[in-house]
Amino acid sequence: MGPLPAKPVPTPRKRLVWSVMAALGLGAMAAALVPRGYESGWLLLAQDDPIKLADHAVDQRLNPAVAEREIEAALAAGDVDLANSFVDLAAERGIAIEPALAARLADANSTMTRTVRNAGSFARGLFSGEPTDMVGMAGTAVGDLFVFGDIRDAAREGVHYAKGEPTDELVFGLACVGMAVTAGTYAARGLTAPVRAGLTLVKAGRKAGWMSARLATWVTRSVGDVVDMAAMRRTLATASITQPAIAVRAARDAVKLERAEGLVNAARDVGRVQAKAGTQAALESLKLSEGPRDLKRFARLAEAKGSKTRAIIKLAGRAAIWVTFALFDLASALFSALFALFGFCSAVKSTTERTTLRYIRWRKARRWRKRMEALAAG
Repeated sequence: MGPLPAKPVPTPRKRLVWSVMAALGLGAMAAALVPRGYESGWLLLAQDDPIKLADHAVDQRLNPAVAEREIEAALAAGDVDLANSFVDLAAERGIAIEPALAARLADANSTMTRTVRNAGSFARGLFSGEPTDMVGMAGTAVGDLFVFGDIRDAAREGVHYAKGEPTDELVFGLACVGMAVTAGTYAARGLTAPVRAGLTLVKAGRKAGWMSARLATWVTRSVGDVVDMAAMRRTLATASITQPAIAVRAARDAVKLERAEGLVNAARDVGRVQAKAGTQAALESLKLSEGPRDLKRFARLAEAKGSKTRAIIKLAGRAAIWVTFALFDLASALFSALFALFGFCSAVKSTTERTTLRYIRWRKARRWRKRMEALAAG
């Protein structure tokens, strides 16, 4: 009779329990973190595409209740353009508007109502240079295209300077650039209508307070590089809108458009927003932009989304064109999700190995007991 087989050593049950608990805990952590990590990774990949960012922001914020609430608020404020923008955005997303609300919007868009509203907007834009909608922008543009608006603004600031009163150098400089552009140099230099419209809007946005502080600082610096402010002030301190030739001649001499590439590109981008999405959308892009890169992104968004741009800006703000979370936070969320997922997979692997090993040892122990029973019976 040979030696008795050694009794198999069972796997400690405690080790298996801890392995299962670790797998469950890491699984719960992964379930909580992986969706956030996936979103963070997607945002990091899409950070240079304002159209994808805008769609993502709208997906998170827009639903039937929000759409109807925003349309109601826009109609109550008399902002039919914004209400129309939300209707277009809702239609793109397959969201139906209540018939009663749609009827109110149709009434606000009726011919008579729009005629009365447009007449006042055009006059306000023409004489004040502060448009609030497309028709008001048309009035402002008419004034600037005939140099009336730019001379009015430049002469007013020049008089303020001569009297020692506070002077808005940004409006003054933009008016000077506008005069130089409108005076004919603009066709010769290949500048286009969006540039002229953009300059008008930037100037109007500044006067109406629709320009961010950072963008205003950048534009002021750019205008300072393009315009000989001292020469223009000396001339325009005595000029007026009844002496347009003096003002235009001074602008052509003092404005160096060959130095204005950055300013011209920014104005062109504002003009692109206005052409595709409307005047108010362009003014709102000035309020949210912190520099020329933001304006370029808003221009891309407006060209892709058209009339829906205002609603997108209202819903998302800067999140429509930039990742609003710090990149460090996004990277941390992505890393945490990957770590939790890796830990869960490792815990599952360990649990599977230990369970398999315990089963194998259980089978060996069972065979050992049967053999011992057979030896005892024999």
